Amino acid sequence: MALGRRVLLLLWLLSPLLRYRIFAVELISTNPNPVVQEFQRAELSCIIATTKTANPRIEWKKIGSKETTYVFFDNKMQGDWANRAQLNSRTSLVISNVTRADKGIYRCEVVAPEDARIGAEININLTVHVKPVPPKCHVPQSVPVGKSATLQCQEKEGFPEPTYNWYRNGEALPLDSKSSSKFQNSSFTVNTKTGTLVFSEVQKGDTGRYSCRAMNAVGDAWCEDSVMEVYDLNIAGIVGGILVVLLVLSLTALGICCAYRKGFFVNNKQDGNSYKTPTKPDGVNYIRTDEEGDFRHKSSFVI
Repeated sequence: MALGRRVLLLLWLLSPLLRYRIFAVELISTNPNPVVQEFQRAELSCIIATTKTANPRIEWKKIGSKETTYVFFDNKMQGDWANRAQLNSRTSLVISNVTRADKGIYRCEVVAPEDARIGAEININLTVHVKPVPPKCHVPQSVPVGKSATLQCQEKEGFPEPTYNWYRNGEALPLDSKSSSKFQNSSFTVNTKTGTLVFSEVQKGDTGRYSCRAMNAVGDAWCEDSVMEVYDLNIAGIVGGILVVLLVLSLTALGICCAYRKGFFVNNKQDGNSYKTPTKPDGVNYIRTDEEGDFRHKSSFVI
């Protein structure tokens, strides 16, 4: 009998807390971190677990780093969401044809005036996966034997960021040529994060058609095949060409020296101090003065 009284007393003491719990609006989500592929449908779950208010006010916002945008406000969809979003089960947000721009944090807010705690909110983090587009590849057309070479592959649209694999003549290349007996005569490494294929010293066997594949959780994409040719250096031909050039230069210099000796390049033009005495007409004598540096004439006639 005494135990029953104690239980009743405990319930009476806890009754205000129980009433507060019942009359406080509370939100839950079955999936607070949804992940969807681009152009598919996304549902952002927001469920009212408890409330006393019959018609609470519901709002959805997208929380950005610089600003907050209304998605659902005043009982209607706003902005870009007006034609492709709707509420499901009164509070959950459903977005059709999701794009990469839709990823981010969304906040579900409920205001229940008749509850003891009138407001509640919950955040939903939406992730949108994007399939890679064909990557851009750079493959050198020709490389001499023994030289280094770098092949590059990059893709900037896919999310999550893609990883890369290189292929030669349609066959996948290992991450390191030394890890496969089939490629022991080569010397390359593949970086799956940066998309680079680096040869420390190319060999004739490295000639072929190269292509790159970018892939993530959504899908993959390829760049077009490009041919890299490895050629031998003709050392004898290079040395012979250099000798011919040196011989031509030597003969040219020798010809110029001979021409100078024979006077073909002598300058016969008079310098500024040389002059020629002009022809003297009858009755006129020319004299040169030091002051004027020119000729004057005086008449031989005496008046």
